[in-house]
Amino acid sequence: MVRVLYVDDDRINSLLFVETCRVAGGAEVETAATAGEALELVQTWAPDLLVIDLHLPDGNGYELLPALRNRLATQPPAYLCTADEAPLVEQPARAAGFDGCWPKPVHLPEVMAALLAARNHAVQQ
Repeated sequence: MVRVLYVDDDRINSLLFVETCRVAGGAEVETAATAGEALELVQTWAPDLLVIDLHLPDGNGYELLPALRNRLATQPPAYLCTADEAPLVEQPARAAGFDGCWPKPVHLPEVMAALLAARNHAVQQ
């Protein structure tokens, strides 16, 4: 079972992501609506995969990723999720440490591939 942290202040996007992971199977998903909630959550729960919205009410995904990774014992794969044009944020996302950039709404094949990669990454660590 892969543990996924999905951070997005839009409840509908969170529900869609949780449902996408349910269809994909093999994932335990926790959601957070703010950077603060995400940072609090990882105090007691360690995700294998991070999916973070670019625009959050109390920060942005570029700032949140290093803050999360500083609190985690491992460095899980991370994807920036955005309604912005993905090609415009792809390079800054990679420079910030993200493994990729997903447009909203997320697509099942991309999520399934990331879940499989996260399972393999978790097994190797």
